[in-house]
Amino acid sequence: MAERAVFFISDQTGVTAETLGHSLITQYAGQEFRQMTLPFIDTEDKAREAVETIDAECDHGGPRPIVFSTLVQPNLRAIVRESRGLHLDIFDEFLEPLTSELGEEPTYVSGRAHGMSDIDAYMKRIEATNFALANDDGGISRNYDEADVILVGVSRSGKTPTCLYLALQYGVYAANYPLTDEELENGNLPDFLTKQKQKLYGLTIAPERLREIRKERRPMGRYSSAQQVRYELREAEKIFRRYGVPYVNTTSFSIEEISSRILDSTGVERRVRP
Repeated sequence: MAERAVFFISDQTGVTAETLGHSLITQYAGQEFRQMTLPFIDTEDKAREAVETIDAECDHGGPRPIVFSTLVQPNLRAIVRESRGLHLDIFDEFLEPLTSELGEEPTYVSGRAHGMSDIDAYMKRIEATNFALANDDGGISRNYDEADVILVGVSRSGKTPTCLYLALQYGVYAANYPLTDEELENGNLPDFLTKQKQKLYGLTIAPERLREIRKERRPMGRYSSAQQVRYELREAEKIFRRYGVPYVNTTSFSIEEISSRILDSTGVERRVRP
């Protein structure tokens, strides 16, 4: 089967186009896609260059390219629409019915979705990120009183990236704590965590996957051995059940999915919206 080119076109970073497009094309398991992002298409010259790039795929005899566009300016959208690709434009699909419903013309201002037009929201994300870094892996801060959620689990189960995603995306104050050998052996959480029990959320993972991750960091020794990995995960889940800590197996979930499950399960409020 011939590989089909997919373009994500934006007048900003392309994150929205990538997110939308990727969510759609992953529904077609029988297809092969080659994905390319064309960001910062903010002039007519750049828009025409994008059209040339898209049409070059057609000239090479490949399947018709698919174009996901989040261009805001109507003149730029019109130029890109002239390409020979299948053009899927989020603004074409949604702005017209929204305009009709709201009775107001859109402003066509680029960058509002991910830019710094909302300084307050931007600063909340920065503050939450600083908090996550200061309280990473039981860091010296341990300022758990201010935390919205505290992730608990064995080493390399996904705590740090999940905390950072919660901070950057939603402004959530997320701390994390790695269970120590002593805690795994005696089955007890430290007192400073039990005082924050309502904020705790556990992460676990399949032993095979955890071992793969650990071997990349420290391939030799007990840390990445199959026996040690199975032991740690087994004892960690016993602790979760003993203390009634909700937890999720992260093996088959992306960071986005893990974060969404945490927010849904805990009821933690998003301080900012993406």
